[in-house]
Amino acid sequence: MSGHSKWSKIKRKKGANDNRRSMVFTKLIKEITISAKLGGTDPAGNARLYLAIQNAKSQNMPKENIERAIKKGGDKDTANFQELTFEGYGPGKVAIFVEASTDNLNRTVSNVRKYFSKMGGSLSTNGTFEFIFNQKGIIEFNLPTGKDADELTLELIDAGAEDVDIEDGEAEVTTAREDFGAVYKKLKELSIETESANLVRIPKIFKKLDLHEFKKAMQLIETIEEDEDVQNVYHNIEMTEELAGLYESEN
Repeated sequence: MSGHSKWSKIKRKKGANDNRRSMVFTKLIKEITISAKLGGTDPAGNARLYLAIQNAKSQNMPKENIERAIKKGGDKDTANFQELTFEGYGPGKVAIFVEASTDNLNRTVSNVRKYFSKMGGSLSTNGTFEFIFNQKGIIEFNLPTGKDADELTLELIDAGAEDVDIEDGEAEVTTAREDFGAVYKKLKELSIETESANLVRIPKIFKKLDLHEFKKAMQLIETIEEDEDVQNVYHNIEMTEELAGLYESEN
């Protein structure tokens, strides 16, 4: 899991710039609205909405923005959203998995297809990547002052965690999809505030790219990420120190 951990930390650093932060807010607001629309506006009885709110708070989203998104989700006149996924290959045959939520299916399908076709990629049939990605829970938080890392690791493993990576006070916990809720609940019982908690797609098979392929693949990935209908984009690029350094220096 160390490769995923390295990449997630790089992405968090990149998220500090204003444009990226605005995009993150837009996607978080949509997730809150959709969660409220699908499961009700009370986070106590809607686990998905509760997580969406916590993730928004961890990004310092203003309370009024969160409340407005919840209210919008509860409005019967708010458009219904469809959730859909796309699977495709980018430059260097890197696997790219896209999760989207949209109120206009034709627009989203057309846009994603255009990104792939114009930037050296191609869409595949859904289900193609079942052997490439696993869906896992990833929970990130800062180790509380005075909390013993080894002791906490054992507590979380007992609760169902598959892996606990703690480095320089930053913790990343990996769970199976079915154990995600139990581990998150354990952290709540321990009064540990999370930075983020999500179900994500982790690659089982990684693809090595040269610098040229990497640049082209990242251009495609970031173009897809910037689409307002797209919630998450996953890939299986094997991140080397050289590629990570290049990504940080150019962003």
